[in-house]
Amino acid sequence: VEPLVLRADAGGIATLTLNRPAQFNAINGAMLSALQSALDVVGADPAVRVVVVAGAGRAFCPGHDLKEMLANSTEDFIGDLFRRCCNVMLTLQRIPQPVIARVHGIATAAGCQIVAGCDLAVAEEGARFATSGVNFGLFCATPGVPVSRNISQKRAFEMLMTGEFIDAKTALAWGLVNRVVPLADLDAAVTTLAGQMMDKPPAVIGAGKR
Repeated sequence: VEPLVLRADAGGIATLTLNRPAQFNAINGAMLSALQSALDVVGADPAVRVVVVAGAGRAFCPGHDLKEMLANSTEDFIGDLFRRCCNVMLTLQRIPQPVIARVHGIATAAGCQIVAGCDLAVAEEGARFATSGVNFGLFCATPGVPVSRNISQKRAFEMLMTGEFIDAKTALAWGLVNRVVPLADLDAAVTTLAGQMMDKPPAVIGAGKR
């Protein structure tokens, strides 16, 4: 069985790849656990200078696995799932290394929350973003927090209340991502941005992030 989160290291950059490509990397409970432990391990690894979060296959992440949520729609299950999701998002902020989201395809709901929760984000031109829970009768309350810290309140309100997609160019103009590049240049752009932080003292980077 393939791991739900893959880790690859190259020159001080640890890439954590969400790995449920057949489900566009929808986040289920098992993936949350895998991502939490992967972040805990890289966060404590002094050899890792920058962390990249990516998605396998055709998309970054569409958010929570709604099939799993519908099959377990008890207050205890959903409450625990959201608590664990919040811990993962807070861990992105708490680990000392800068975290870059590498975004292709769609990043919606909790997937958009990951992008907003990362310190930096690089997207390919075809990437699209939405807090689309409202379309399914679920308000994106927790994604709304980091999204509204990345972009202005009125823009965040519009995304949260309409569930409409914004394209990569709009995400860049609004401040949700740092760079937009052609898909063929995505890895190079992520590596270049990471490289600009690699030669800085880790203690200074960590203190600055904190």
